Amino acid sequence: MSTSAGAPRALPASQSLDAARRAALVTGESTTVADVTDERTYLVSGGRGIHEAGSPVNPPVDFTSTYSYRPGGDNRWEYAREGVPSWQPLEELLAHLEAGTRRGHSGQGFVTTAEEHPVPVLPGLLFSSGMAAISAVVHLLPPGGHLILPRHSYMGFSTLAQEMADRGLLTLHRVDIAETEAVRTTIADVATLAQAQDAPVMLWIESPTNPMLEVADLPALLAEAKRRGILTVVDNTFATPLRQQPLKHGADVVLHSVTKFLAGHSDLIMGAAITADEQLHQRLHQHRTLHGAVPGPMEVFLALRGVRTLAVRLDAAESNAAELARRFAALLPTGETPLRGVRYPGLGSHPQHARAAAQLGGFGAILTIELPDAATADAVLQHLTLWTPATSLGGVESLAERRRRHSTEPETVPDGLIRLSVGIEHVDDLYADLLQALRLVASENRDEKR
Repeated sequence: MSTSAGAPRALPASQSLDAARRAALVTGESTTVADVTDERTYLVSGGRGIHEAGSPVNPPVDFTSTYSYRPGGDNRWEYAREGVPSWQPLEELLAHLEAGTRRGHSGQGFVTTAEEHPVPVLPGLLFSSGMAAISAVVHLLPPGGHLILPRHSYMGFSTLAQEMADRGLLTLHRVDIAETEAVRTTIADVATLAQAQDAPVMLWIESPTNPMLEVADLPALLAEAKRRGILTVVDNTFATPLRQQPLKHGADVVLHSVTKFLAGHSDLIMGAAITADEQLHQRLHQHRTLHGAVPGPMEVFLALRGVRTLAVRLDAAESNAAELARRFAALLPTGETPLRGVRYPGLGSHPQHARAAAQLGGFGAILTIELPDAATADAVLQHLTLWTPATSLGGVESLAERRRRHSTEPETVPDGLIRLSVGIEHVDDLYADLLQALRLVASENRDEKR
């Protein structure tokens, strides 16, 4: 699918990017931050403006729905559904992170450098929720188009995609995103079919996947899709832009549930879409405006405050996750608990461990453990005292959820699989709580067999 298909109406004059701001954004140089080279510094300093006597340290929040205007003037801000100034710091900060214009760090402390030629970047677009951002992006695909989607992916979008397919709005092709050659074959077959139908195609990638933590070969799949003129989307929620930057590999659009790791405190709902393509940016902006999928000012303030600590939160949670994965993997051969499997990209036993090590800047803060069946998994959750049995992920607190409790989760997800979103508590406390729950269930099971 060519990104030029279905040209949008132009942005309102008040929302057009002025030449100076566009030039700064496409070169990766923010107009509102000091010249810093490290992404950790940028997370804290980005979007604060120029230091002047009496100026606020934090960007002010716009609690207004409308702005005054002058006839014939350059009225950039008019009505809050089209955009407000207080969104700008977070939208630009997320865009620069995804563009990879600054030096980055992996969770193990290894310092990486930005590419010699940074990805041209436009401001991100904030949405009222992750699903609102997803809806805007999938509607870049006109009716009758083809969508290639991982068989394991965020349940909300997987359900929406199936509903759209059932209504005849698109043709859905599910793939095992970790099987690169099989996905390449599907891309080729769908592209040939779509060409005969004069229909567009969208490749949707989630990596690592939710909840199975499969890792896609982003460079290979995005290159194959680009070669065939297919629009590409990557949901980067699990990895965050500190661990993976899909725009560098050629993705057209990157998505985030800001609710999760970016905001990091389980206290708001928000989504974001980032693209380097001005026409796609305009189309997504138009969708957000016309569908009213805009975030509230307080949510944007809280999200920006949360993003400031993303690096330290992610490092701590990732370190905990890696240690928990090692400890649970060591438990498996002992047989003292009902544990049947542990999955984490940082373990050598993970099917795509080598790919994750080469492609990601760190292995993330999500892991899964597998119990024999749903009843055993639910019993373990019942005995937890520190971990909270809850959906969602990416907050400072540790959450545990049996994913197949949802009827729309694919049958390929084991009944006894528990997804662990690891927080920043002390790892010994997290391990002790899960271990005591596993041992209690093992003891109960032995008593039942007597």
